[in-house]
Order: sequence, then structure tokens, then C-alpha cells
Amino acid sequence: MSCGKTYLTDEVKALVGVTGERVPASLWGIEREGLRRFCQALMDPDPRYWDDQFARTTKYGETITPAIYCTYLDRTPPGAEDPVTRAFRENPASDGIGGVRRGRGALPDVPTELKRILNAGNEIELYKYPRLGDNIFSQAKYASIAERVGSDGSHMLIVTAETRYTDQQGQLLCITRASTIRR
Repeated sequence: MSCGKTYLTDEVKALVGVTGERVPASLWGIEREGLRRFCQALMDPDPRYWDDQFARTTKYGETITPAIYCTYLDRTPPGAEDPVTRAFRENPASDGIGGVRRGRGALPDVPTELKRILNAGNEIELYKYPRLGDNIFSQAKYASIAERVGSDGSHMLIVTAETRYTDQQGQLLCITRASTIRR
């Protein structure tokens, strides 16, 4: 049983298609030490990611990164405050997603009183593997926002943001889609 109220307002609907600024995904590009640490964290020993001699024998012809690597690059400059740390300081009950204010390239907040945010899933569409030395750029947009009513009658918004990652030549590396539920 719905409360009769809609949270998918005209103001919320107007966000669909809103695109953020294209920004560098990292200050330094893809460098060997960051790649090494990432592969260790993934526990992925694939020699395509670290052994130049082996990588030259593959169809890629050089060292590449895991497909998702460019999505984990950080553009927080040295000495700058981490946005997640700031969110938890401002609100110790933060869910780690909501309340995290981002810098350049960020999408505007969804104007809703539904403040609880849950991860509703992620997907990645791979076009090209990033390579050592590449400079990666990202650009996000709101791909869709839909309203659903739960079996208990509570309303939720399902917000999907799409981020395109490109290299220094503008070649598309991957597209990620991250959906969240606002309750």
C-alpha cells in the first residue's frame, strides 16, 4: 500500500541525462607501482599486468591493467582531505556513500528526502584495456532514475549513474553503471 506521494518529482526527473565535467581520473596516470599494489589487492598474479617480457607475447603486445583498474584511480591530490573521511567526521552514522561530497566532475545531489543509500549493483562494459603510461579521464552522468514501491508500501528511488572512462586520445576504455537505492 503506497502512501500516495511520489518521490520521482519533476526536479528529480530533470537530472536524467545531466553530465558532469570530463576530469582526470588520476593525477599521475597509470604507473607501475600503483598497478602492482592493485593487482596484489585483487590477488591476481596474471603476468600480463607486471611482466613486460611476457606481456609482449600476448595479443596486447605490452603490459596492460585489469579491466576495472581505471575505475579505482584516485584523483585526491596529496595533502587534500579524503572525501570519505570527511563524510564520517561530519556524520559518524554515514553509510559511506551518502554525504560524500566530491570535487570537479561530480554529479549534483539528487534532491530527495530519501536519505538512506544502498548499493543496488554495478556493471562494467569493457572496450579496451588501460596500459602503463595512459592518462585516464572520467565523465559521469545520470543514466536513469526510477521510483518503486516496496511490499511494505515504502517508496524508493533507483538511481543509476554511468561513468565513461577514456584515455589521453579520447578512446573509450570502459563504461561503468552504478545503481543505488534511495529509501
